[in-house]
Amino acid sequence: MKTVKKISLVLLVIFVAIQFYRPEKNSAQGDHTQIFLAETNPATELRVVLEEACYDCHSNNTVYPWYNNVAPVSFWLAYHINDGKKHLNFSAWDDYSVKKKDHKLEEVIEMIENGEMPLKEYTWTHESARLTSEQREAIVAWAQKTRSLYQLNEIPQ
Repeated sequence: MKTVKKISLVLLVIFVAIQFYRPEKNSAQGDHTQIFLAETNPATELRVVLEEACYDCHSNNTVYPWYNNVAPVSFWLAYHINDGKKHLNFSAWDDYSVKKKDHKLEEVIEMIENGEMPLKEYTWTHESARLTSEQREAIVAWAQKTRSLYQLNEIPQ
């Protein structure tokens, strides 16, 4: 029984100690997705869907839930955000080449069609990120249309 108490005490001390170390927050000022929105021109309804279902992990600005203030959850969220931005960052759209933009949209289509995005872990706590079949179809149609414009070089760079 003493061993269990010692282990519990050590774990409690570790838990309290990690509360003082926080990962850097993902928070951009201003209109960080302006170039992406101007260039790809999603419909107003689709812009709202992208904001609610995608931007927290795929842009330079995350709206953090209250539980982000508790470690180790804060580290887990930071990892997911950094990983999401590594794959696609709407705030860095201007930094992508036309070929890369086309490829990113191809990946968006694939992930949405396969139901891989948004992540299940994200939709558990973000009800507005649970996409309906109509929203999924709208994202796919918009991405396909935008890809065709990139492929035809009809979107000015």
